[in-house]
Amino acid sequence: MTSLRKLGSSDLEVFPLALGGNVFGWTADQEQSFAVLDAYTAAGGNFVDSADSYSAWVEGNQGGESETIIGKWIKARGNRSDVVIATKVSQHPDYQGLSAANIKAAADASLRRLGTDHIDLYYTHFDQPEVPVEEIIGALDELVRAGKVRHIAASNISAERLQESLDFSDREGLARYVALQPHYNLVSRDTYEGGLENVAERSGLAAVPYYALASGFLTGKYRPGTTVDSARAQGAARHLETERGQRVLTALDEVARAHDAEVATVALAWLAAQPTVTAPIASARTVEQLPALLGVAELRLTEEELGKLTRASA
Repeated sequence: MTSLRKLGSSDLEVFPLALGGNVFGWTADQEQSFAVLDAYTAAGGNFVDSADSYSAWVEGNQGGESETIIGKWIKARGNRSDVVIATKVSQHPDYQGLSAANIKAAADASLRRLGTDHIDLYYTHFDQPEVPVEEIIGALDELVRAGKVRHIAASNISAERLQESLDFSDREGLARYVALQPHYNLVSRDTYEGGLENVAERSGLAAVPYYALASGFLTGKYRPGTTVDSARAQGAARHLETERGQRVLTALDEVARAHDAEVATVALAWLAAQPTVTAPIASARTVEQLPALLGVAELRLTEEELGKLTRASA
């Protein structure tokens, strides 16, 4: 049985891979989404990541499709208490921004779609520097005190604003961020390492990185001369054009062979082994894509292998 990891200073314990819900209602319909969620939880997974805006970018969608599917699945399975649900505020077409009024209205809308009375982990999706941290933290604290949110977190925020938010929470005795969702992977390290990572480490925050597989590039399926049928193919394939991307693929191939593991599993294992990282996020459109992701829970890389990947990605 895979041991769960404590999420920062919270009382939440999570599987070392968060299942990304961005594909639910986008490239995975309800039936496919249910199958993926079933297989993930059957393997011991308990950490599902969504956002109120998923997937508003799809023609004909309103935003909230992912939360709606997750809510229907929880109701059908009767397993709400077994699953840690994370969602986010600020990007839904009808609930833009981080004003206090919007945060509270958006949370209520998310709760309705999820069919639950509480959100386990509620992120500010994209920071709005023009909104004072006092207003944002104050609104989030109200949600926690009302029992609608258990813990709060931040994504897409500067190190300075993150520190300012934490300081305000500490000074006023209000709800405090317990986690951070940064863009972080083997081909995008400067988006987290440095200032943000330092704040997270100093403040005991759990990092839950998104784009953990660089839109699929770190699965190894993108190679020179290949064409991949994916909605995210263009974003992933651009890494092939860089020296670093090619170095990383070579190193991943070598480590994967040594463990008889999938390239994606190795890429996630490197991320999961980094200081402050609790659970990388990765999404699966089909059940067949899940084993390579779930393998991160069991794969332990040696210090030499971690060093090889770190050097290749420099």
